[in-house]
Amino acid sequence: MTDEPDSTAVRTALWRALHLEVDGPPPVFEDAIGLRLAAPGDGWRQRPDMDPVATKGFRAGIVARARFIEDLVLAEEAGQYVLLGAGLDTFAQRRPDFPGRVFEIDQPGTSQWKRERLRELGYDVPDLVPVDFETESWWDNSSPPVSTRRGPR
Repeated sequence: MTDEPDSTAVRTALWRALHLEVDGPPPVFEDAIGLRLAAPGDGWRQRPDMDPVATKGFRAGIVARARFIEDLVLAEEAGQYVLLGAGLDTFAQRRPDFPGRVFEIDQPGTSQWKRERLRELGYDVPDLVPVDFETESWWDNSSPPVSTRRGPR
């Protein structure tokens, strides 16, 4: 196991950032923190999987789904928000006003990398639940210590 984010998690964070840069205003979804979290380097926009035209449909699906779910979680005043395969999702950092508990469930390497990266950036770490989906049950691993702070330090 390596402590690094899954390539799909990074790609999703970069597509969310690209949405803010290339899709017309107003943005469907705003996530500037994801780009900081991924820290892809200066050449990220030149990656083949970041082509603004070729990825337009993928980006639209990613940002529309994220916006819909987050609006629903907030409107329903949910007591908790569980993200399976959370990747580099930044809901807990973007919405420190969310009164419920956020559980982010993902592969151990991605979870560990994200924990360290959030600390480096000065954010509190939400409840990250590392699970090898091939061999473990996320439900059995879902009681980590509770984080109380959610915003930048």
